[in-house]
Amino acid sequence: MVKKYTGKIYLALCYIFLYMPIIFMMVFSFNESRYTKAFTGFSLKWYMELFKDESIMKVFFQTLIITGIATIFALIIGTIGAWSIYRAFNPKLRSYFMNVTYLPLILPDIVIAIGMIILYVFFKLNFGYFTIILSHIIFNIPFVVFAILPKLLTFDKSLYDAGMDLGAKQFQVFKRIVLPQLIPNIIIGALVCITMSLDDFTVSYFTSGNGVATLSVKIYSMTKRGISPKINALSTLLFAIIIIISAITYVFKNRGVKNEKI
Repeated sequence: MVKKYTGKIYLALCYIFLYMPIIFMMVFSFNESRYTKAFTGFSLKWYMELFKDESIMKVFFQTLIITGIATIFALIIGTIGAWSIYRAFNPKLRSYFMNVTYLPLILPDIVIAIGMIILYVFFKLNFGYFTIILSHIIFNIPFVVFAILPKLLTFDKSLYDAGMDLGAKQFQVFKRIVLPQLIPNIIIGALVCITMSLDDFTVSYFTSGNGVATLSVKIYSMTKRGISPKINALSTLLFAIIIIISAITYVFKNRGVKNEKI
């Protein structure tokens, strides 16, 4: 009987250990008092204060702009990259490009950030919107590639060959036959890009300029002046957004798996 519940108890303790700080943060974002020593009463005061803070709202809209532009360009480049890797008929060449694309995913963020700084300084680029958007595009592309490539590797090549045999051009075949089947994976890639852009701190911190920042950088700067309840409220909203995006991603992923089985 004890052995039966040992695994479940261990798993429950792991989840409690992982999510306890987040739960406390969310609870105290509704605390009436600005101090975290005790919960004095339920209140939405800090959420209202958050939305009244013009500096936070400015950074919020900056983050939306950066995330939106970076996601669009990462989807375009990543989709073309995944298609190019798929069309590399030589298995060794395809494996090489997959490994090269996978490498940025396992590199520490600080290494990528320093590399980008050196690159921008070398080309004498002014740090600001352009550099931070370009940085987000660069680190988002591999996520798009690996969101789309598994679908391409299971794609029925006979459909592509049939379209070519009927006289269609390569772009027409890709647009009318391949692309519609990639829509669920493209949506998954877009949601992952949004999540990563919202979550990123290191690259954004090192590649942003004066007057340009993301929410993660803004939260870091706010903590230097002490832990304000507005930080708890802002972090709670970010956590909620990421949970919603993760749920949508899960739905589309399962739908794609069901379609493949059918």
